Parts: sequence; C-alpha cells; structure tokens
Amino acid sequence: MAKADYYEVLGVSRDADAEEIGKAYKKLARQYHPDRNIGDPEAEAKFKMVVEAHEVLIDEQKRQIYDRYGHAGLENSGGGGPGFGPSATFADLVDGLFSAFMGGGGRSRGPRGPQRGSDLRMPIDITLLEAAQGIRKSVKVKRLETCLECMGKGSTSGKKQQCTRCKGRGEIIQRQGFFEFRQTCSTCNGSGETISDPCKACSGVGRVQVERSVTANVPPGADTGLRLLLGGEGDAGDPGAPRGDLELVVRVQEHEMFVREGKDLYLPDFPITFSQAALGATVEVPTLTGKVSLTIPAGTQSHTEFRIRGEGMPELRVNRHGSPIESTKKGDLVLRCTVEVPTQLTKRQEELLRELAEIEHKQVSPTRKSFLDKIKGIFHSDQS
Repeated sequence: MAKADYYEVLGVSRDADAEEIGKAYKKLARQYHPDRNIGDPEAEAKFKMVVEAHEVLIDEQKRQIYDRYGHAGLENSGGGGPGFGPSATFADLVDGLFSAFMGGGGRSRGPRGPQRGSDLRMPIDITLLEAAQGIRKSVKVKRLETCLECMGKGSTSGKKQQCTRCKGRGEIIQRQGFFEFRQTCSTCNGSGETISDPCKACSGVGRVQVERSVTANVPPGADTGLRLLLGGEGDAGDPGAPRGDLELVVRVQEHEMFVREGKDLYLPDFPITFSQAALGATVEVPTLTGKVSLTIPAGTQSHTEFRIRGEGMPELRVNRHGSPIESTKKGDLVLRCTVEVPTQLTKRQEELLRELAEIEHKQVSPTRKSFLDKIKGIFHSDQS
C-alpha cells in the first residue's frame, strides 16, 4: 500500500516554511496523541504518520531528498531508493556518503546484540473516591514472556546457524549508483543467525504472550492523564537483555454527583427549600468521605455558591523526575444552591402561602418597588 504524501499528511503546501510545518504538526500530534486515544489503533497509526512526516519535512536535507525522489529516496527497502529512512541519524548519513566515496569502506555495524523488551502502555481506570484516597490496584497485562520450553533461544536444540543471506552481518548492503546503503536483514532480523529447528511452543520466537497481574500504587489526588511508570513490567527481552517498562495512564471515571475541576469539587445543583432559603438553615452537605454542616444565611437566592474549604481533592505534585509527590493540601468543595419551588402543597401550606402573598401585595419589597418604578417610568415616557 502506497504511503500518503507527507505534505498531505500535515495539510500544508509543498512550499510551506518551517513555521507552518511546525504549527500543523503540533495541532495534529495533539489530536492523534496515544494518551488521548488509548486503545484506538487508527489514531495511533495516524500519529505515527504525522511524526514521520514532520521528521522529514522539518529537516532541510531529508526534505530535499524527499522532494526529488519521494518515499523511495527515504526508505531502505527492497525497492532500493537512493535515500535514508525517515528515522535515519546523522551517523547513517555519514556512513552512506563514506561508503559511496571510499568504495564501500563505511563502518559495518555487524549483527545486533540482545534486544531489550518493548515498552507497554495501557489505561488504568479508577473511581473519583479512589483518586481522592489513593489505591493499590491490580491490572491484567498481556505481555511477552520468555518461552520456558526453549528458555528464550527459539530452537529446540538450542543451536543457531549463521544467516546465509547476510553471512552473519545482520544487514544487507545495497548499491544505487553513486550511493551505498545498508538495511537490516529481513531473514534474521539483524541477529546474523537463523534457526533450523524452531521451538514448537513459541514458533522460534523465543517468547510467548501471557496474561499477568501487575499491581500499581495510584497516589491520592491522581487525575486523568497521570502516567505511572512500572520499570521492568513490559515485554521480556532477548536472552541476556532487560525487560521493557509498563506505563499506566490513569483514567478517572465521572462521578454521579460531583464534578471535578483540578483539585476542587463542585456540586452544581444542591437543593434547598423555599423556607430554608428565606429563613436560613443549617444543612448537611455530602462529601466524598461523609457529610459536613453548612449554614445557609437567611435570604439566600437560587444559584448562590458556597465554598467549603479543604473538602476537595488532595493536591498532587510531581518531582523533577516526573514521579508523584503526595501533599497535605486539599482543594475545596463548591456547591451551588437551587431553591426548590413546591409542586404539591398541603392545605395548611397553601393557606400560609396565600397569607404570605397577601402580605407581599400590601407591603412591596424594595426590589419589587424598584421594578414597578421602572415600568411606570416606561409608560410615562411613552405617553409624553
């Protein structure tokens, strides 16, 4: 399948300058970043393509090669394009040019050594209460483990042979006119060795996928997007190489009552009765860990907000290494009162409200008087 044009990937013209390319890259990278699209393979593929396109177009030398030769000039593939892969380093460039001028005398990397295991990333879902209190939580992780049948060697006999394609070098040298380029041998994957009797349990890979239970400590105050790094809990590496790491991305579930904004919690609609609003009252307010008392002053209007100090979420800070630091500071609980209008009245309640209505009709409140004065002023000006 043909690769998309790098300019089209970033949505810029072919004569776009570095600033335009940078802006387009930042916008798309944020949109398709794996942290925002956990478990979405399509978004992950788009993110990789955006990164690849930016890496080429922002580099003047790579961009010139791409503009002249297209993808073939950047890929060290069987097609043999005259270029350097999008992830090529400056050392790759020097090696290629040195080989071209010196008749293939560039530095040979040789077969690759034991490879470290791959890093893994997955979400960890917690409730708002768990985020407030902190929790030690187990998660199921599917990862590669060393095959116990062959002890990671991939061979039933434990023996390997020199790769016949690359002669044990681990790479294939290709010459394209004036240039010479190297690519990893696809037969041995750069190891320089092949297996004639692959292990049946792992099909010669040396590793098998299993599900393991891993425990993580989620600190109090954790919020969505917090990353917890568990060293050595990723995929197993080649024999003699270390394991990869596991990164857990915290996702805090929405609460049925509270809304979180940073370290503050909000109760957007806290109901109080008409009499409580008018006369004042002491009410019990729910928190994540229990209840607290709040004094509602007489004459409280609907949508009035009250702030209860220290009843929000714990403050979470990170050190210079990015590790969470617990704090004794806590945010606030903010509630907004909603005055409830009764819909079903007893006979006595109706009598009292009618009596109140009569009093209000005779004794107009300052607010109502001001409103009536405005109306009179409007009619007076119209008549004049």
